[in-house]
Amino acid sequence: MTELSDALKAARTAAGLSLSRMSQLTHYSKPYLSLIENGKRPALPEVITAYEQALSVPIGSDPVRRAHEWLVSDSPAAIQSRSGRRVGEDLAEKLEARVIELRHLDDVVGSSDLLPAIQKELSESESLLHNGSYPEHVGRRLFTTNGELAQLAGWVASDAGRYAEAQRVYLSGVSAAQQAANEPLAAQLFSTLSYQISNVGNPRDAALLARTAVKGAHGATPVVRALLLERVAWASAKAGDTEGTRRALDQVDDAYEQRSPGIDEPEWVYWLNRAEIDVMAGRCLIEIGDPGKAEPLLSKAVASYPVEHSREVALYLSWLAESYARTGNVDAARQTLSRVKDYASRMPSTRTNDRLRLVEALV
Repeated sequence: MTELSDALKAARTAAGLSLSRMSQLTHYSKPYLSLIENGKRPALPEVITAYEQALSVPIGSDPVRRAHEWLVSDSPAAIQSRSGRRVGEDLAEKLEARVIELRHLDDVVGSSDLLPAIQKELSESESLLHNGSYPEHVGRRLFTTNGELAQLAGWVASDAGRYAEAQRVYLSGVSAAQQAANEPLAAQLFSTLSYQISNVGNPRDAALLARTAVKGAHGATPVVRALLLERVAWASAKAGDTEGTRRALDQVDDAYEQRSPGIDEPEWVYWLNRAEIDVMAGRCLIEIGDPGKAEPLLSKAVASYPVEHSREVALYLSWLAESYARTGNVDAARQTLSRVKDYASRMPSTRTNDRLRLVEALV
């Protein structure tokens, strides 16, 4: 706490701002900020965010530390539940922002560190929904937030190898999304569950579930539709359906090309870009027995990926190594596998460990 307090104070001082001015900019009282900067009160995540926005500099940028801070502080949902006041737009907006921050932390924080923070946030969100008082339009936002938290909790639990827990949370999220009348979000939850089943269950069941998600995603935006179709392609590839895989990959491209700056995509598809689509195409091509065409797609995509996203880099390199191994380029496969191990050591993941074992058996 002292290190973070010192960092906040140093950033404010470097910007030439008084504590009174920081109070005006962040809307927190001067005495409260003084206690935080002197290490007498914990620096809550929302306070750190307020400082970062006011000063336009990153503070407390250690992502693991940020995840741990979530565990020692009450969320706005928990505070609201205790107060008993009627929930309004302001709280809904705060909770939406917190989900976004947790989602982006998943890019750089391992599941063992992040999952407890997400579980805590999800539990407090569910308590607010059950015990709070709110108008219908605010309720829709709260249920949407809860559904998004459930999707994130399931994804991170699955990454930690806790598959039964992930499935339970995904399905609870579907219920929340349905309460919010948010069909694309419900489809995202079913689709993410299909991805898990593709990897650890029956791929044919996964393909059926993925196709059902696409069909039920009424009103889905182009990038959301592309994401849902990716899950169809992957499940089809795992099930050995070559024709279905290629058809789904073509549909992914078609959907993604329909995106437009004028279309408001949900924030939870922020990560889906051309490189990600090429990675999925490469993975599917390997699964259906065409590793030669997969290699250039994977090489280009991995080269453009942020190195701080260690888990994803390790995973995508593992498929590149597999493409080399399956085309007979064993030396390149071994060299790439060495890079996989380096990145995997930075951000442990059950998915990465499974991939390592598979590719090591090939070389």
